[in-house]
This record gives sequence, structure tokens and C-alpha cells, in this order.
Amino acid sequence: MNASLLSRITIEPGKCGGRPCIRGMRIRVSDILELLGEGVSIEEILVDFPDLERDDILASLQFAARRSDIVRITA
Repeated sequence: MNASLLSRITIEPGKCGGRPCIRGMRIRVSDILELLGEGVSIEEILVDFPDLERDDILASLQFAARRSDIVRITA
């Protein structure tokens, strides 16, 4: 994983309920992921959120991939 992309994701206790955000803004990673899941293109997201950069969206995807890579052992 690209560490420089992941450095774009910030978590601050007093901001957005401590949820992961993009570069300290009040744009949550989950908001970006939901938009992508609804079929909104990266280009459309960038138009709707002019403060975002393409790498912010890629960072959100990498962050989600890392968080979903959890090994669970069941008996």
C-alpha cells in the first residue's frame, strides 16, 4: 500500500465523531465510499467536492481495503 496516500486519511477525536476523514476536512471516508458504491464516478465526486483531489479518493479506497483485511479465526 502506498503510505503517502494513506497519510491523507486523518482521524481527529473532535471531528466527525472521530471517524476517518480526508486531510482533516469534514469529508468522511465513508461518504466517499458510499458515493462510489452508488455508482458515482470519481470525476463526478471531484466536481461535487472541489476541495478533493483524485488521490484523496484513492486513499479512501486503500484505507477501506486495509480495514477489511481482517483475519478471523473461528472454532
